Amino acid sequence: LQWSSPPEAIELFKSQEISLAPPQFYELCRLCNFSSLHELHKFSSDRALEGCECWMPIMLTASDGLIQLLPGDELYPEDPDYTGEMNTVMSTDKTVEDLMKEGSTFHRIVIKNINSLALYVNIQAKYKHMNPLMINTDCSDYNSRL
Repeated sequence: LQWSSPPEAIELFKSQEISLAPPQFYELCRLCNFSSLHELHKFSSDRALEGCECWMPIMLTASDGLIQLLPGDELYPEDPDYTGEMNTVMSTDKTVEDLMKEGSTFHRIVIKNINSLALYVNIQAKYKHMNPLMINTDCSDYNSRL
């Protein structure tokens, strides 16, 4: 068992020393906004009564990868299947790059393979929440505050 800061965990993921599922990657990117546990605690205490929303990631299969769509993304369905009963599958013949070039409102995780994730968020977070840092594990151009 090893304790790591969020940026350290992301680096371990990038070097394939640990595995992360997209939701955990997303939250680690969000935690990179805080320079200390005290700052995180203050933020969470200040916004605790603001509310929260239910999220259901929707997978979009592109010709060369997957995109996990989150609420607020322009491709996110108006009425997502929260129960899984409809077994909705979204797919396109377009490439991930084409979908990124055509779009303008993003809240998504691009999945090239199990070790390659990229987070794109340019929406306003609801309930005074904090957007994650946009990190692409194929490069190291992010600026964590930790």
